[in-house]
Amino acid sequence: MKYIPFILFTVLTNAAAQLMLKQGMMSLGPISMTAETAIVRLFQIVFNPWVFAGLATFVISMASHLYVLSKVELSFAYPFLSLAYVAVAIFAYFVFREDLNAWRIAGIALICVGTVLIAQSGMSSHSDETPADAAGARTADFGSKS
Repeated sequence: MKYIPFILFTVLTNAAAQLMLKQGMMSLGPISMTAETAIVRLFQIVFNPWVFAGLATFVISMASHLYVLSKVELSFAYPFLSLAYVAVAIFAYFVFREDLNAWRIAGIALICVGTVLIAQSGMSSHSDETPADAAGARTADFGSKS
């Protein structure tokens, strides 16, 4: 449970990046590209301040996620990323006035319930796992009888 704050930081930075990217794309307006303008348009998109900030925030989120993956099981950490959808949907409702209907609320509730169940399942850190062999590969113990 000591890595939950890092996992939640990953979730929040992921959600923040999505919101920044949406703001950036809204500020650019409808996108149209031709073969001749594709490179220029791509640079306009990437260097839009909101899009650039969103991409930079994704890098921070990914660095945090990599740290988490070095400490906990993937099957424990990864489902928490679904909470980014919850955060994005709620903030998009308030910031961008996007629809938050009964179906979306039901889906959000299911995501939250699933995440709570996964959090309750516990986790083991890599230091609790089977030691690595000389080549660095983890060896599996399938309950061999001695």
